[in-house]
Amino acid sequence: MAHITLNNDLPGIRGLMAYRPETEAPLNFLAETLLRDDNNTLSRGQRELIATYVSYLNDCFFCQNVHGAIAGHYLGCDIEQIDQIKHDFKTAELDEKMKALLAIAASVQKGGKNVTAEQIEQARESGATDIEIHDTVLIAAAFCMFNRYVDGLATWAPTDRKVYVERAPQRAQDGYQSSVFK
Repeated sequence: MAHITLNNDLPGIRGLMAYRPETEAPLNFLAETLLRDDNNTLSRGQRELIATYVSYLNDCFFCQNVHGAIAGHYLGCDIEQIDQIKHDFKTAELDEKMKALLAIAASVQKGGKNVTAEQIEQARESGATDIEIHDTVLIAAAFCMFNRYVDGLATWAPTDRKVYVERAPQRAQDGYQSSVFK
């Protein structure tokens, strides 16, 4: 049960956005821009994977499963493969650039000052552009906020992960704008 009365039965961030629709639009615009904008050299799947990994590190069940299912949808893999990446991305079948970006995201999750010049250099040596590094840091920082929003108000989340996997294609199609009402 949420710490506050939301007057709706929507899970996770969806319930919070329905509760405060005036904050829904800017938060959804941020998510839409970071995760779905086509003017980006990181694929939607890669960006969703960054969001998933940070949400996993923050132990946000709702966000890691929503975004993990969407990442899996975009990347053509199942939730077990996403779990393997979350648990040990260094041995996962990912390119070196993605591994370097996930390492940066993990440092941001701990605190912005934990990102090192060596990590940035490793990402560049692996082919990451400054925009990709920028977007990785911003996605990681934004998802720390989103995760804390969801868990800080003790929202509920479906425990059956199949729900997230089944919903992922529709979310991938619809995006994040006005998600509460879709």
